[in-house]
Amino acid sequence: MTRFIADSCSDMLQMEGVDFVAVPLTISTDVKDYVDNENLDVKGMTEDLAGYKGKSCTACPGVESWLNAFEGADVIYVGTMTSTLSGTYNSALVAKEMYQQSHPEARIHVFDTLSAGPELRLLMEKLTELDREGKNFEEVVRLGCEYMKRTRLFFALKSLHNLAQNGRVSKVVAAAAGVLGISVFGTASQEEILEPSAKCRGRKKVVEEFLNEITKTGFQKGRIRISHVDNLSLAEKIRDLILERFPQAEILVYEARGLCSYYAESGGVLVGVEGNL
Repeated sequence: MTRFIADSCSDMLQMEGVDFVAVPLTISTDVKDYVDNENLDVKGMTEDLAGYKGKSCTACPGVESWLNAFEGADVIYVGTMTSTLSGTYNSALVAKEMYQQSHPEARIHVFDTLSAGPELRLLMEKLTELDREGKNFEEVVRLGCEYMKRTRLFFALKSLHNLAQNGRVSKVVAAAAGVLGISVFGTASQEEILEPSAKCRGRKKVVEEFLNEITKTGFQKGRIRISHVDNLSLAEKIRDLILERFPQAEILVYEARGLCSYYAESGGVLVGVEGNL
């Protein structure tokens, strides 16, 4: 049996037509834990955190969670958020070794996306596509790794408070976000998940920045995935203007789930792109 598994940073609970399992991360405060699964009230969580004055953090899935997700499958493709932001990738690797000790016939590959959100989703969609085409395990792994080299993630965030609080970005960079309508624009890189590249004041500038960066990837047609945290109007504006420039783009707009909502915070927008670099 072939199974596709991603941590909850993928923002997916299921994938149509395939055996898919989402392994949740956890967002914690001193008073409450929020497990990023199908039972999480994401909007309620973000409202709680907005009024919470203490520290908060995230925890990666434990090895046992991965082992439970593996159980019963013998061909397994795992996608995780970047190892530079979370221990999720390493936890999945430990589980892989343990599972293969008791299931020596199992074939497992764990992809470290060096990214998050929509870019992780793009990878999982590509892996299922390759499997449907009849590619064998080695081909799916090879082509999946090649695919990751040409996908990109761009983001515009109104607040970097949670990222700074958890040591993911500097407090100096975080201080700029949210001041006088400024959004911090950036991308994912191999060195760090969130690499700020510009400060944008106002929606128009944010949209222009997304279009410029998408154009630089060489994009002409293909998949674009847009997630947002309580900012549907901006996400749809970005979608509409992308379609004006690239009519053959296949775009999906959706709400971020718990983990991405925690780090992107209210108003954040993330865009994953199939580039042609």
